Amino acid sequence: MKLLLILPALILCSFCYSQNYNPDKISAKALDTYDEAIVFLKDGMIKEAIPVLQNCISQDSNFVDAILSLGAAYGQLKRYPESVLLYEKARAIDSIYFKVYQLPYAINLAGLGNFQKALEQVDAFLSIPKISDRSINAAKYRKKCFEFAIDYQKKHPNQDLYHFNPVNLGDSVNSIYAEYYPTVTVSDNILVFTRAGIHMREDFMESNMSKKGFSFAKPIAGDINIEPKKGAITSSQDGEWILFAGQFSGQGFGNYDIYKSVYTPKGWSEPENLGANINTEFWESSPSLSPDNRVLFFSSNRPGGYGGKDLYISYRTAEGKWSPARNMGPEINTKGDELAPFIHPDNQTLYYTSDGLPGYGGSDIYVLRKKADGDWGIPENIGYPINTIENEGSLAVSADGLTAYYASDRADSRGDLDLYQFEMRPDIRPYRTLYVKGFVTDKQTGKGLPSSVELYDNENNKALMKVQTDEKGEYFITLPTGRDYTFTVNRKGYLFYSEQYLLSKKEADSTYQKNIPLQAVALNANFVFNNILFKNNSFELPTAAFIELNKLLQVLNENPSIRLEISGHTDNIGKQEDNLLLSTNRAKAIVTYLNTNGIDSKRLSFKGYGASKPIADNSKEESRSKNRRTEFTVTAL
Repeated sequence: MKLLLILPALILCSFCYSQNYNPDKISAKALDTYDEAIVFLKDGMIKEAIPVLQNCISQDSNFVDAILSLGAAYGQLKRYPESVLLYEKARAIDSIYFKVYQLPYAINLAGLGNFQKALEQVDAFLSIPKISDRSINAAKYRKKCFEFAIDYQKKHPNQDLYHFNPVNLGDSVNSIYAEYYPTVTVSDNILVFTRAGIHMREDFMESNMSKKGFSFAKPIAGDINIEPKKGAITSSQDGEWILFAGQFSGQGFGNYDIYKSVYTPKGWSEPENLGANINTEFWESSPSLSPDNRVLFFSSNRPGGYGGKDLYISYRTAEGKWSPARNMGPEINTKGDELAPFIHPDNQTLYYTSDGLPGYGGSDIYVLRKKADGDWGIPENIGYPINTIENEGSLAVSADGLTAYYASDRADSRGDLDLYQFEMRPDIRPYRTLYVKGFVTDKQTGKGLPSSVELYDNENNKALMKVQTDEKGEYFITLPTGRDYTFTVNRKGYLFYSEQYLLSKKEADSTYQKNIPLQAVALNANFVFNNILFKNNSFELPTAAFIELNKLLQVLNENPSIRLEISGHTDNIGKQEDNLLLSTNRAKAIVTYLNTNGIDSKRLSFKGYGASKPIADNSKEESRSKNRRTEFTVTAL
């Protein structure tokens, strides 16, 4: 199709009437020069052909075929303004001869973002008699794309206010070779990407990011770059893992597989194949890892999908194994190819490319957002001018959601694909995030404990994410802003930990340190409920209570011999007998819930203490609130 747009003689239609232009009257010198340009064009040497065509036109300014070929060449290089001007110059010389070139003219108008005018030109082209079926199909495809663009613009009027200005990352990152598949760590301080080399080689590179810019990119440390056949690299948000696609002789299941490497003091570890639940004898690539390292997204062309390449998802179990990958379904996957998923640190927003969904032409970038029930919504095109009439590739977005990184062969590229950064349009940005990190330790010894850290949304009590700490007990969680959360931590043999994090009004991109001591299951061990905050003079369990109560059920089921006393406490406001009755009823409500959910009543007792056991000063409201509590104590093992 490219030569169709560059060489006028190959237009597949019949139209023989001319108004002012007569190719037979072009000077012999200009014709000879044009023949030289055609050789370059046929060999794909478009940049080399341009000065020859310019010289040709200078020899004969009415040489319409040369003007049209130069316009098409500029279009191939995405120099749309120059291309459009040349097409219009050719039309001014001979409007009848130009008619059969209305399709490539329309495509270049769309390259400029002038979709309405492009649509008018396509409609005019389709009205020409005797054009070939191939040209009709090409025009109808473009017509559909231009109509989509016009409709999108109507639905997103603020799109016109967005200034798209991609900035080349410069010579420290880009080279004469192709750079692609960028990814950034959650702290936005390391850029990791793939660089192509000679003889189909690909290397993994990294560059440190700072306010001063990017450091000179270098191959990542370790032996991971020894194997030449690899690509599509992604980094975990904490920078401790990298996942990538590779074809290692004798190590894989077939075509490209997905591998994992872990950072060590000596560099990146030897690649580990993710196994048969992820990889097949077919092609697997484009991995992206959720910020909690628990969910893997990737693309595969295995049988049983909806098109060529589909997106798949797999979950990491508590034992560190990956569940069997499942297709993400027909609302996300199409008859075309879905590639390059990128899950943002907010763990709620996924970007990917598709050439099977409605769009601007070729493959476009789409955004998926997670719904309140945890399922994914409908993919949305992120719009022009990020998406264009060309094929778009992978997109990575910074943790703050403001900056995106992508690969493109724009006019200022150092050679082939370069990496660029640009400001994201507000309506397609991910959710703003907060970060919480710390260690889970044994309360008595201070030793780190590998544990399961879960995060709940206080508004609906739904689990948002689950993080497995490392062997030292360290964890790292990214949280969408504007919500209040409850953290719970579980480890067998220990009482659970629970605490509310009221972060709905906290500033985005802040980092919070929270070390969590776990208390071993032992006689007289005590736990104060943080989420069971009864309304005034009420003993009805609040909605948020069930987060902690379900964790207590887990402890009781894992330790079938332990017995508990549930106790209720109040402050000293009000009558003593009223406080005693209220605290007793609150403790009883908890026992009733546990009994209803299968815990033998012989293992549980309850008692109300009223205001008799304060743990804080009752003279001030701030401290008095701590006395209004319910708790449990281990009474037997």
